[in-house]
Amino acid sequence: MRPDNFAIPVQPRRAPTAQLAASLLLALAAGLLFALGLVLSGMTQPAKVIGFLNLAGMSQGGFPGAWDPSLAFVMGGAVMITLLGFWLTPGGPHPQRQPWLHAHFELPTQKSVDAPLLQGAAIFGIGWGLAGYCPGPALASLLVGGQDIWLFVPAMLAGMWLARKTMA
Repeated sequence: MRPDNFAIPVQPRRAPTAQLAASLLLALAAGLLFALGLVLSGMTQPAKVIGFLNLAGMSQGGFPGAWDPSLAFVMGGAVMITLLGFWLTPGGPHPQRQPWLHAHFELPTQKSVDAPLLQGAAIFGIGWGLAGYCPGPALASLLVGGQDIWLFVPAMLAGMWLARKTMA
């Protein structure tokens, strides 16, 4: 038997609060909307993504040739929404704003471009170009994709795990 000073405190389980439930439901809705947008825009189709990344395809025939510029509009729309989101968060013209279901905004703190960031961006870009998937569309493709996605997602998760282990 353990002495009292070595007892492990047991935290009582608390029922989920309404705020936590609302936060989880809002996150689920946002994720489903994001996945729907990825599917409708074609970002879950590797051939379409590789066609966009194939800039050399512009030289094949008349403009745009074999290059598929349609995803540039998808990315442009995503960048505009992201810029609007950052404009609405504190630090911009609205410092008094707060998140709906959280105590404060959690903004990035790192301001510099360092070697791990550049290495990660390069690995991401190489993987995106070779496979035609990035993490969001890969997860969205689990429900609608072919057999290749069942190879890509475990490899992606293993790479994420390995990166965390080597960075820790």
